[in-house]
Amino acid sequence: MKALLLYPCFPKTFWSYDAFMEMAGLKAFIPPLGIITVASLLPADWEIRFYDRNVNQETDADWQWCDIVILSAMLAQKQDFLAQIQKAVQLGKKVAVGGPYPTSVPEPALNAGAHYLILDEGEMTVPQFLEAIAQGQPQGIFRSVEKPDVSKSPMPRFDLLKRDDYLMMAIQFSRGCPFECEFCDIINLYGRKPRTKEPLQTLAELQSLYELGWRGSIFIVDDNFIGNKRNVKRLLQELIPWMQERHYPFTFITEASVNLADDTELLDLMAKAGFYAVFLGIETPDQDSLQATQKFQNTRNPLIEACRTINQAGLLIYAGFIIGFDGERTDAGGRIEAFVEQTNIPQPMLGVLQAIPNTALWQRLTREQRLLEGFGGTEVGDQNSLMNFVPTRPVVEIAKEYLEAIWRMYEPKNYLRRCFQQCLNITPNPQLQQTMYFPPGKGLRLVAQLFWRQGWQRQETRVQFWQQLWAILRTKPQFLNMYLGLCAAGEHFWEYRVLARERITEQLGFDPLTTSPSIKRPLSIAHK
Repeated sequence: MKALLLYPCFPKTFWSYDAFMEMAGLKAFIPPLGIITVASLLPADWEIRFYDRNVNQETDADWQWCDIVILSAMLAQKQDFLAQIQKAVQLGKKVAVGGPYPTSVPEPALNAGAHYLILDEGEMTVPQFLEAIAQGQPQGIFRSVEKPDVSKSPMPRFDLLKRDDYLMMAIQFSRGCPFECEFCDIINLYGRKPRTKEPLQTLAELQSLYELGWRGSIFIVDDNFIGNKRNVKRLLQELIPWMQERHYPFTFITEASVNLADDTELLDLMAKAGFYAVFLGIETPDQDSLQATQKFQNTRNPLIEACRTINQAGLLIYAGFIIGFDGERTDAGGRIEAFVEQTNIPQPMLGVLQAIPNTALWQRLTREQRLLEGFGGTEVGDQNSLMNFVPTRPVVEIAKEYLEAIWRMYEPKNYLRRCFQQCLNITPNPQLQQTMYFPPGKGLRLVAQLFWRQGWQRQETRVQFWQQLWAILRTKPQFLNMYLGLCAAGEHFWEYRVLARERITEQLGFDPLTTSPSIKRPLSIAHK
């Protein structure tokens, strides 16, 4: 078989970093780990061509060459994902699809003409698909309730990547999360029992990247890296000497639950292993909303103190926040803003709550007959959309608070101040000479454009930019790369807040930042 593996294009999202990528001469944030792992599961005698369409796109010759097209996608990639299925069908090619989006919502892929749906986790369902192909079956849907032992998962085909076009590389250590947040689909996709790879297995993946010449940041893409603390500590104890022997060729970033702050041993091991940042799902400082959405792990200790502890351990904090929970009190957006200012989290990802298909939230709202079909973030694939259900307080009030918070938090002066203060808050990690790594050619290009844009062209940031840069050089020179990288990312977020405002305005039919809620009410969110 000749298989054309495609990863669809992303639209502009919070994490696409479009302006930053352009400034640095890069194409994408991280590579698609799922589909290059699927590539390792395919038979050795299959011929494979792989294209991440965010980096470089396939040619007509590739389409003519292949027997089958294999696609993997997340919800945000919906538009290009469905377009590529339809193109393949029109060209008379067989189409196989998988990934989180079709696993959660198979119908759009089926309606677009996909022949084979390889759902759930590939280690279980790719063999079913291959057996169907061997038997000449023209179509099929392959599912598995059983979860695979990821310690037997094959090494991803890192060799297929155009590595120099990415900001970071990616690996995965675990799947699943022990918590049961009502709005989250991770436990639906991967279960509540975190399954981990073996330390030597992960070190082999890192060794492969090392031998391929990668030097720089690696995103450990686990949805909760510390879900199985015992096994994470086993990994870190093996990773520390591996990194030391190779003079720290990588720095690491990952996602974790806030209870990371409760484990000083774990924080110390992460710092010694070369971790420089962590993404936390904080969601809201409102304790009643955390209780309502069953995010109990965030209620056990003060969240501001937890952030301070993680900074003092040497880690930069990224964080996610949500507005629109049931029973939420007025000015939730303002309270999130105040929390962000107190903690100086530079890039708060604020989104409007979405009921993702098959989550506990989705099921509850279905029972309560509050879901809205064909509306909200499930349609656009990003969180800068109104909720896809009827909320417990006026939707215009929620939209206004969301936009006000986004607009003020990403006002250039506020953003740059948080970047500066966050770098000052972090205790230097003696293991790392630099916290963010840029290839010399791309780094110089990025810095030159940053100096021009923020240090000269944009009058509102000119003085602040140079003053803060000089202070970083004097007081925290080891954070220079981190500070410049955070500043440069601002160019993307200043565009993104405009997109968020446009999208909310389009859905409401008016701009909530300039129109009184009493003047207009949106028709599209009326009760059924």
